[in-house]
Amino acid sequence: MNKPVCAVVGVGPGNGAAIARKFAAQGYAVALCARSRDKLEVLAAELPAAAAFVYDVTDPQAAGWVFAEIEQKLGPVSVVAYNAGSGTWGRLDDVSVEAFQSSWEVNTRGLFLAVKAVLPQMRRLGGGAIVVSGATASVRGGLETTAFASAKAAQRSLTQSLAKQLGPEKIHVGYVVLDGMVDLERTMERMPDKPLDFFLSSEQIAEAVYYLATQPERAWTFEMDLRPYGEKW
Repeated sequence: MNKPVCAVVGVGPGNGAAIARKFAAQGYAVALCARSRDKLEVLAAELPAAAAFVYDVTDPQAAGWVFAEIEQKLGPVSVVAYNAGSGTWGRLDDVSVEAFQSSWEVNTRGLFLAVKAVLPQMRRLGGGAIVVSGATASVRGGLETTAFASAKAAQRSLTQSLAKQLGPEKIHVGYVVLDGMVDLERTMERMPDKPLDFFLSSEQIAEAVYYLATQPERAWTFEMDLRPYGEKW
C-alpha cells in the first residue's frame, strides 16, 4: 500500500473516530487501535483504507507487536495520534492506589511505549508526526482530579521532552489541550440543558490534529489549546 499511514491509538466514538475519518479523507491508510475489535471493525468498514488492531496500552508488551503488525499490513507509520486517555475522578481520600496507577499507565506510560515502538519506522521514513490528546488537567489540578491531573501533567511533560529530542529528526511532536466537554452523544444526553455550542466538536478537534500533523517544519506548534467560546478559562 502506497498511502501514508496514520495510527490512531484510542479509537472511541468521539475524538478517535473523528481523527480516523479526517486522515482517511485526506488519503491516509488508517490503523484503528483500541481494545475492542468489534467496534473497530465497524469503523474500518466505513473508511477506504483502514484496518483494526487490538491494542491495550496498559500492556507493556503490546506496543511492539502492534506497530510491527501495522507496518506489515499497511506500511510504516508516519503519523501517530495518541488519543488514549483514562482517569478516575475523586479527591485524595476517594482515589485508590490502583486507580492512580492505572491513570498513569494509560496516559503516560502508554504514550512512552507507543513512541518507542513507532520511532524506528519514522526514522526510516526520515520524519513524521506525533500528536497527543491532552486535557486542561495537564496544566492545573482540581479537587476531583487527583489521579487524572497528575497523569496528564506527566504526559504533557513527556510530550515536551519528546518534542525537543525528536524535532531535529524532523519528527513533529504536538500536544492538544482539550478544555471542555466533547460532544459525545452520551455526554450530551446527561446534560440536556446545555446548548450545542457548550460542547467541543470532535470533528473540529480532528481538524486541529490534522493541521498539527501536517504543519511545515519551519513553523511547528508544540501546544494548542481548544475550547468552545463559552468555556471559562
